[in-house]
Amino acid sequence: MTTTRVTTANAVAPGFVVVDKPAGWTSHDVVARMRRLAGTRKVGHAGTLDPMATGVLVVGVGQATRLLSFVTAADKSYDATIRLGVATVTDDAEGDVTARVDASGIDASDLDAAIARLTGQIEQVPSAVSAIKVGGKRSYARVRAGEDVELAARPVTVSRFDRGALAPREDDGVPCLDVDVTVTVSSGTYVRALARDLGAALKVGGHLTALRRTRVAGFSLDAATPLDDLTAAVEAGAPLPLIPLADAATGALPSREVTEEEARELSYGRRIPRTDADGEPTPDAPLAVVGPDGSLVALVVAEGDVLRPSAVFAADRMGAP
Repeated sequence: MTTTRVTTANAVAPGFVVVDKPAGWTSHDVVARMRRLAGTRKVGHAGTLDPMATGVLVVGVGQATRLLSFVTAADKSYDATIRLGVATVTDDAEGDVTARVDASGIDASDLDAAIARLTGQIEQVPSAVSAIKVGGKRSYARVRAGEDVELAARPVTVSRFDRGALAPREDDGVPCLDVDVTVTVSSGTYVRALARDLGAALKVGGHLTALRRTRVAGFSLDAATPLDDLTAAVEAGAPLPLIPLADAATGALPSREVTEEEARELSYGRRIPRTDADGEPTPDAPLAVVGPDGSLVALVVAEGDVLRPSAVFAADRMGAP
């Protein structure tokens, strides 16, 4: 990773920047760069990507950081390559190899049956080198210190698990198979654990050799900009390609438009009726509320027959009554 110093005269407006993360960078590295590009320390990201992985990393700037937890909780899509026949300590290509097994005997029907068992609502044991805390210490730190870590299984949903053709390979002289997959998973799912479990189901071991995130919530690669391009553009005097606060919120959450009077009530922390102007009730899920001028007013949650603001973003500038 190279270091580039960028300064801006003023911090930019709040919003999201969808970054196409490069390989070799941590998510924290990206945030550090974006703080310089945006001219503010109030920057965060939604959903950590390992250094090996590339693709969509949603970065929040300013008040938009308050929306990141909703993006993190959304489902995500990935393109990945799984190598069958080789297991590693990290379940990806960055870890030491723990076993090699001839995988040349696996056929398409074996693979499809194993994939089917890993699709839908499943119980998944996270990778031991995850950031989950065990006794107050990150699991990956314990593994790197030489400890054996066993994490509890947790329910996750794999709503899509499609594969391409099997590609014969050799790894240190041992026949193995590479398979490209596309998955859509719930928050908290580890794609490298899917690779591990697929290899285990086929009794040959497996790990990820490539991982690219293609979508998080409503934000896809189509809206992503490579980090180097963002840096070059800002250095040349161009503004950051920010998704405005209201669009960021409605891309992460269901939304509702409100009247000027309702927007004013919410801006003071007051509740408004749960039904909209057409008499339709609002769902229980958190909602992004947008005012008649298109600005983000608040995030709300349903309580009985009213909506209660859980976070307020816009306040009436005429003063409180």
